[in-house]
Amino acid sequence: MKDGHAKTSPCRSLVCGLLIFGSILGGSAIAQTQTQASTPVSLPHVVVLATGGTIAGTAANETQSTGYKPGVLTADALLKSVPSLGKVAQVSSEQVANVGSENVTNAILLKLAKRVNQLLAQPDIAGVVITHGTDTLEETAYFLNLVVKSDKPVVLTGSMRPSTAISADGPSNLLQAVTVAASPTARGRGVMIVLNDRIGSARYTTKTNANTLDTFQSPDDGYLGTLIDNVPHFETAVTKLQTTQTPFDVSRLDSLPEVDIVYGHQNDGGYMYDAAVAHGARGIVVAGVGAGSESLLTLPSIKKAIDKGVIVVRSSRAASGYIPEDPAYLGLLGDNLDPQKARILLMLALTVTNEPNRVQEMFHQF
Repeated sequence: MKDGHAKTSPCRSLVCGLLIFGSILGGSAIAQTQTQASTPVSLPHVVVLATGGTIAGTAANETQSTGYKPGVLTADALLKSVPSLGKVAQVSSEQVANVGSENVTNAILLKLAKRVNQLLAQPDIAGVVITHGTDTLEETAYFLNLVVKSDKPVVLTGSMRPSTAISADGPSNLLQAVTVAASPTARGRGVMIVLNDRIGSARYTTKTNANTLDTFQSPDDGYLGTLIDNVPHFETAVTKLQTTQTPFDVSRLDSLPEVDIVYGHQNDGGYMYDAAVAHGARGIVVAGVGAGSESLLTLPSIKKAIDKGVIVVRSSRAASGYIPEDPAYLGLLGDNLDPQKARILLMLALTVTNEPNRVQEMFHQF
């Protein structure tokens, strides 16, 4: 050393410079990575359309599960009851109706279907959930399955207990329905029914018990899938034509043809068929016994109805099963549709054709 000053090595200066430069670059890269990681991922937009039912019902006390008033809570109130909805989707809501499902009319069906199609045509909307009373939920679901013109998820849900019950099932069902509607894996599966951890097809799912939580079953073809830890797992798919594959267009319809169901039983006479025709029915679904059998006493009235141009379709009052060809009975074959769903399909078929052979083809296709 000289004059008390140390000489700086050129090599040491180069190393220090590289270290400083590297730390600047590294710090910048880390900061950029942290910024990217903290950017929130955009959640899919799901619209909830509320129509009333038990899920929006209230009772006098927390143990009451019958005799409550359905259709009390608004759509917004339903969403507020499930704060975790915001973790799976951006959720907005609209009130289409607020009734018990026994009071769902053809006018409500058309209003609902048109709104669903309008919403799904918007590119920023991933799917639609419909809250509905369970008593006729399957009818609305199947109707939508035939008239929705999109492959985006449409999910119907409800509850068996009112919102005031100590163990109300509505919030969980709503969360699961929104989760399915937001899932890319749910696209192209037709309209679905989601309750009690199960994902069912609108075509095959039916209410089987008036009281229990596991009321919705798919007796002929099983479930589409299940939810585990609020994650949908799909196992099967529907092969019948649905949604975008059907010829039904409700966009310009203000009403639907009158179709009635006549329930078969012992000592069944024909006057119910006569009354339906006199009332102006364009179609009649026979809820026949067994595999769609008709009482001998009813055959003259059924023949008169057919002769007047009324389309008659045979179905079964049993929970499941197919309707076979049988020359002893009159009417088209309802495939394996239950009477209430056969009525839905016949109403829509009559908006397209009055030709029996074409209607029969539709019952095999849809």
